[in-house]
Amino acid sequence: MTFKFLPLALLCIALVGCQSAQPRDARAESPTREASASSTSSVADTPATAREMTFAAWLADFRRQARAEGISAATLQNALDGVRYRPRVIELDGSQPEFVRPIWEYLDSAVSATRIDNGRERLARYRDTAEQMAARYGVPSEVLVAIWGIESSYGDYLGDFSTLEALATLAYDGRRSDFARGELMAALRIIQAGDIPPARMKGSWAGAMGHTQFIPSSFLAHAVDGDGDGRRDIWGSIPDVMASTANYLDEAGWRQGQPWGTEVRLASGFDYSLTEPDTRRSTAEWQAAGVLAPSGDSLPSFDSAAVITPAGAQGPAFLVGHNFRVILRYNNATSYALAVAKLSDAIAGRSGIQGDWPREQPPLKRSDVRDMQRLLNERGYNAGTPDGILGPNTRRGLRAFQRDIGVTPDGFATQALLDRLRS
Repeated sequence: MTFKFLPLALLCIALVGCQSAQPRDARAESPTREASASSTSSVADTPATAREMTFAAWLADFRRQARAEGISAATLQNALDGVRYRPRVIELDGSQPEFVRPIWEYLDSAVSATRIDNGRERLARYRDTAEQMAARYGVPSEVLVAIWGIESSYGDYLGDFSTLEALATLAYDGRRSDFARGELMAALRIIQAGDIPPARMKGSWAGAMGHTQFIPSSFLAHAVDGDGDGRRDIWGSIPDVMASTANYLDEAGWRQGQPWGTEVRLASGFDYSLTEPDTRRSTAEWQAAGVLAPSGDSLPSFDSAAVITPAGAQGPAFLVGHNFRVILRYNNATSYALAVAKLSDAIAGRSGIQGDWPREQPPLKRSDVRDMQRLLNERGYNAGTPDGILGPNTRRGLRAFQRDIGVTPDGFATQALLDRLRS
C-alpha cells in the first residue's frame, strides 16, 4: 500500500499535530539501539521457540507472495535469508511516553544552538550541492539542511536497525501489519533495483531510512539519483540525500519564493476558535481579524493561511502559509514543521521566536488528558473519545468550557483547567 505522499516513517502516523500528539524526535536525538542480546541471535542457532517458528512460517509465506509480485528468487535469498524477529521493535512500537511533551521542550532540542551551528557548517560544506538542488527543485537550501538536521542530526544518527528485520517484525506482529507488509515489499523492490545492498539498508525501528529518513514507499516514489552514479543512495551520497528531499517537497507542492510563514501578534479580543490548521484566510482577512505583524514589519502576502497558537493565548502565534503545509506532508506534526521552519530561519541568519512560551506550565500525563476528555464529555462538552490525544475535538470542547467559566477560550490544556473540571 503505497501512497504518493505518505509520511516518511511509520512513527509519523501516530504523531498528528503539535498538541494532538508527541512530535517525532527520536532520530534527532540519538540512535535507537537494541538492548537485548537474545534479539541478535538467529533462529538457526537458538532453541526454536513457538514465536520463532511462527515468524519463520510467516516469512516463508511472505516470500511466496513476494515472488508472485515480481521479486526475484535471487533478491529474496539475498535480502531475507537470515532475517530475524526483533522483540525490541515491538517494544518500541507499543511504547507511549507518559507525559505529553510541551512544544517548547521539543523546540529547545530541535533548534538548539549546537544544531544551528552544525547546520550552518553543513550548508557551507555542501553549499554547491545544496544550491544546485535548490535551483533545480525550487526548495531553499536552508530548508533542505534543516530537515536533514532534524531527521538525523546531519547524518550522525541514521539508526542501526536492519530495515528488513524491523519491517518484517512489524508486519508479522505489529499494530499496523498491512502497512508494514507493504513497506517491506517496497524495500525488496529497492534492493532489486540495485540502489542499496541489504546489509546497508539500515534505519529506525519503524522502517525510516537514510539521512532524511524515507520509508521505502516514499523512497520508491521520490528518491532521486543526485550524483549521477545510477543509484539512489540516501545513506551515503549527500547529493542523493538533498535531491531526494527537495524532490519530495517539490512534488508535494512547494511554492518557490514563498516563505513558510511568520510569527505574529494577536490583537486583544482575538477569537482563538479560529486558531485551527484548517481555518484558512488571506493575509488581508487575517489582518482585519486582528493579526498583527511583529515590530511593525509587513506580513507575507498569502491567499490561504492559518493562524496557529501551539501554547494557546499564553504563547507565541504564527501565520503559516502553503509551504508550512508542505512541510507537514513530510511529517504531520505541527511541532515538527515549526522546528524545520525555525531551524531553516536560524541557519539562514533570520531571527528566532520572539514570544515567550509558558514554561511554568507542568506537562500533562496522557492519563490526565483522558481524564480531561472524560470530564468534558460528562459535562456536555463533546471532546470525542477519551484517547489521551489533544486533537481538534478536545480543543473545541475545552474552548466551550473555558467560555463558560470566563477565561480566554484558546483550547490550550493545562493542569489548572483539569483541576477546575475535577472540582
